[in-house]
Amino acid sequence: MTQVFVRATQGTDPRSKQDWRAGCSARKATRRGRRWLGSSLGILLPLGFVAVGCDKQGGDGPAPAASSGQVAVAASSAPSPAPSESVAAAASSLPPKPEDKFPKANTEGCPDGMVRVTGNYCKGMVQTCKKHHPEYENAKEKRKVSERCLEYEEPSKCISKERTPLDFCMDRFEYPNKVGELPRVLTSWLEARQRCELEGKRLCTEDEFNFACEGEDGKPHVFGYVRTDKYCNMDKEYVMPDHTRQMKHYDACYKDERCKAEMDRLDQRHKIGERLTCVSWAGVVDMNGNVNEWVELPGKKYPDRSGLKGGWWGPVRNRCRPTVTFHKEEDYGYEAGFRCCSDADKPLVPNPNAQAKP
Repeated sequence: MTQVFVRATQGTDPRSKQDWRAGCSARKATRRGRRWLGSSLGILLPLGFVAVGCDKQGGDGPAPAASSGQVAVAASSAPSPAPSESVAAAASSLPPKPEDKFPKANTEGCPDGMVRVTGNYCKGMVQTCKKHHPEYENAKEKRKVSERCLEYEEPSKCISKERTPLDFCMDRFEYPNKVGELPRVLTSWLEARQRCELEGKRLCTEDEFNFACEGEDGKPHVFGYVRTDKYCNMDKEYVMPDHTRQMKHYDACYKDERCKAEMDRLDQRHKIGERLTCVSWAGVVDMNGNVNEWVELPGKKYPDRSGLKGGWWGPVRNRCRPTVTFHKEEDYGYEAGFRCCSDADKPLVPNPNAQAKP
């Protein structure tokens, strides 16, 4: 089987190509007889890749009847607490719910596990870097490293003549949107879209991701204008993938001893809900770092509808605005995940024809 490497668009990080060569994409053969393609991971320029249900408490059933050998006990003369006081006392004794610790967010009109994102989006936002990372400064002519900016000018500048009103729902966390689980990776854009449709949702668009991440102010990172690893899972030491063999899709990888061992060696994901400090203005968690996220590029046609945003745990840009358009719809990587979106004020209608296949 011949492997072909797809040429990166301008601005793609060469180091990212190595990632996808070893850990990611195999392009499925199409009906036109195309070969399988392996691609390389673009972590640069266009860079980018839950709610918890609680069991109801019982205790409302009838009390057991006394046996014939039991003696009735007279009631105490002390007054019984008012019903409201009893309810309050019982509630205060319950352990806190996981969602009680979630960042504040507007959830009105959105399904469980999603937050509402509303405001006026600037499509043309200028973010000027004041100081780059020394690694980039020393090698920017060769473009062999990711363009990491340490500090941006404040504020960002909107150059669009008009802003676009946006109103939608977005998963609070990365898929599967369940606290305590690891974000799903080794997943293609096509599979990600299918998994969202199975829940009655859809992939987020590029503009939706931008706005939920940066807000109306257009902040480069969810935490502001100065780069730091204090809040998000990012800037971890780069681990070179094994380029001799291709990794499998997520579920198959964990059933394969060699693939699982390689994934365990590379993996620096944080569990969902582990780092609630990495939160955007809208209350969405882990939009920078942790795992890259697939988005849809409206107006594009197959196989170019796919984009990657947000960055991952490695030493890459990890910003809101850049989008990697190099990787195609069947591509997948060890750091490539996603989250889902939906329209606000509309019930979820799962697509019965969707199939979550790699």
